[in-house]
Amino acid sequence: MKGWKKRSKGKWLSLVMILLFVLLYIAVIAWHTYKPLPKGIPYEGELHRTDDVEMFTDLTYAQNKKGDGMVHELSIFDEVYKMIDEAKSFIVLDFFLMDHYSDEKVDFPKIAETLTAKLIQKKQENPDMDIVFITDPLNTGYGSYDSKWFTKLEEAGIEVVYSDLDKLRDSTPIYSGLYRTIFRWIHVEKKGWIPNAMASKAPKMTLASYMKLLNVKANHRKTMVTDKAALVTSGNPHDASGFHGNVALKVSGAVINDILESEEAVVRYTNGGSLPRADVRESKEGQYRVQYVTEKKILDALLEDMSRAEQGDRIRMGMFFVAMPEVVQAIEDAVDCGVEVQMILDPNENSFGNEKSGLPNRPVMQKMMDETKDRMEVRWYNTVIGQYHTKLVVVETQKGTFITNGSANLTDRTLDNYNLEGNLRVIAPNDSPLVREMNAYFDRLWNNEDALYTLDFEEYQNEFTFFQRGIYRLQELLKLTTY
Repeated sequence: MKGWKKRSKGKWLSLVMILLFVLLYIAVIAWHTYKPLPKGIPYEGELHRTDDVEMFTDLTYAQNKKGDGMVHELSIFDEVYKMIDEAKSFIVLDFFLMDHYSDEKVDFPKIAETLTAKLIQKKQENPDMDIVFITDPLNTGYGSYDSKWFTKLEEAGIEVVYSDLDKLRDSTPIYSGLYRTIFRWIHVEKKGWIPNAMASKAPKMTLASYMKLLNVKANHRKTMVTDKAALVTSGNPHDASGFHGNVALKVSGAVINDILESEEAVVRYTNGGSLPRADVRESKEGQYRVQYVTEKKILDALLEDMSRAEQGDRIRMGMFFVAMPEVVQAIEDAVDCGVEVQMILDPNENSFGNEKSGLPNRPVMQKMMDETKDRMEVRWYNTVIGQYHTKLVVVETQKGTFITNGSANLTDRTLDNYNLEGNLRVIAPNDSPLVREMNAYFDRLWNNEDALYTLDFEEYQNEFTFFQRGIYRLQELLKLTTY
């Protein structure tokens, strides 16, 4: 009898312990999904007047799907290097990814090396100049190794800020509960032994770092600011991304200090400290109105701008990922109102030489085509190498054109206050040089004017796409995605 009571007591104790862990697990998930964000995140700047908004693009294209006659038309980082040369008092950069590792046998442009050398040269020529580089800890394998390029920058006296991701919300609740309660405390290795997910030649990672990687989130911003101008782009200074399709907008004026204020919020909550400011005055004139928005404020502005479109207006998108339900619904609502919708999308076919599943774009687009009865138009970029990595939305209305461009894909992770993201919003007259340049860019790609830029929608639609819709729906339900 005593033995039975002892065993019964032990079972009850085990059940109580399991129950307490389950309650803790649920509480941890809830807290890290909805906890307050650091001050200044998300950020919505004021609308500022300016006449200075320039568009820069990177494109890789060919004459056919095999890649014959391939051309790399690159301008974004040439402009970054020029901005470094022209800076007089400070440079602040915030880029998600900068390294040189690749498994592909391709002669990629040496962007990481060139950018590092340009910044070091600038610092040597101007020892008192403030140069700050904000980045994501992905570049150190989440603490598994030192970055060759950022180590060189630090040795030259340039401040490097590795953004603190733990203070951001977690986007994968099922995993994050385990990560926060168990996995994040695993620190037993002194040296990495797990193959790096970025490239086989990259340094190996520790288990603790890999567990952090799986708690997917990032400082995904791609922004540069000097005392003269700011550039907001979808491109990274990452060699293996050197042939991706990207778009950048360069701007001057009072918006520069809004961008610096937003970037200072990341510095402040990570390491403490502040950033310099540009000596610029608010302009009451200028054909463009520009605004810097981050995280969920990007979504708020985008949905507001898309809602302005009426029958006879047009929405054009060049996008790497489209998946967020609110954005999908807004697009479908626009189609129902008689708005012309044209989208150029990446087929999600490859990632740095590795074959991808087609998620999320292919199943999402098939669903949208079904629900709009094929009343919107979709073309896939002919990605003979790299990705169509652009994140550009243009809403053309009778009263003006509303543009957003930057780091943000149209997904929950990028637009629902999980990642750090940064976009420049521009309100432009329909007859302005910027809008004409935007339309020329889209027309060139849409109509395949001098190369096979884009492919018909049916090119990536087959029986497997129906199966992908089921996988995507399950991923969406469980929030187990990497996009």
